[in-house]
Amino acid sequence: MPVNGRIFGLIGFPLSHSFSKQYFTEKFIRENIPGCSYELFSMESIESFPQLVASRKGLSGLNVTIPHKLRVMSFLDEISEEAREIGAVNVIQFKNGKLKGYNSDAYGFEVSLRELLSQGNLQGADIQAFILGTGGASLAVKYVLKKLNVAYQFVSRTRTNDNITYHEITPELLGSHRLVINCTPLGTYPNEDTFPDLPYEAVTDHHFFYDLVYNPALTVFLKKAQAKGSAVMNGLPMLHLQAEKSWEIWNQ
Repeated sequence: MPVNGRIFGLIGFPLSHSFSKQYFTEKFIRENIPGCSYELFSMESIESFPQLVASRKGLSGLNVTIPHKLRVMSFLDEISEEAREIGAVNVIQFKNGKLKGYNSDAYGFEVSLRELLSQGNLQGADIQAFILGTGGASLAVKYVLKKLNVAYQFVSRTRTNDNITYHEITPELLGSHRLVINCTPLGTYPNEDTFPDLPYEAVTDHHFFYDLVYNPALTVFLKKAQAKGSAVMNGLPMLHLQAEKSWEIWNQ
């Protein structure tokens, strides 16, 4: 345990390929931040959350990943206005005996998306988007797209009032939605041969494909789009940005 017992960590399930532990461990060394450690708390059921908080002395902040970004909210004392509007929490601040939930995914996604769109010198209102997937990460994506005035359509395997299915995306429809954001785990290591079912033949050099997956760096989803001339970005810039925002939240 660190000298002064400041423990940070990540809750979620599974956590076998987490980016966060390596990132923060290297950050503590690189920036000479003493007395801190970052641990992985594999938690299949969110019902185990109160036990973790009570049993780990020195716990000073947590990140939250799938599948707990929504359900963890009911265990917190406070939720930031932005996280409440998004409907998902991925950062928990421990302060004065209280637990407060924040969302740093939105910050990370917005800054990195602006960088991607700058390649085409685009404003939000110039483009329409597909959001692939309806999990916790997609809620932060939706929040940012609304903020930037980007018209969006959710896509999922099952049709509801809020989304269409992959089979409904025609080449013409994909042609008119130039920003495509993958919020599903498809393509993530070790299942690198999986990818969203889209008519990739309709992709052009006017498209922008963003994959929240970061391992591998180029998923099949991104490779197929890049082969057609699309600008592409993986989830690593977003991860770096949201991690730094987490550190800022934990220390404010």
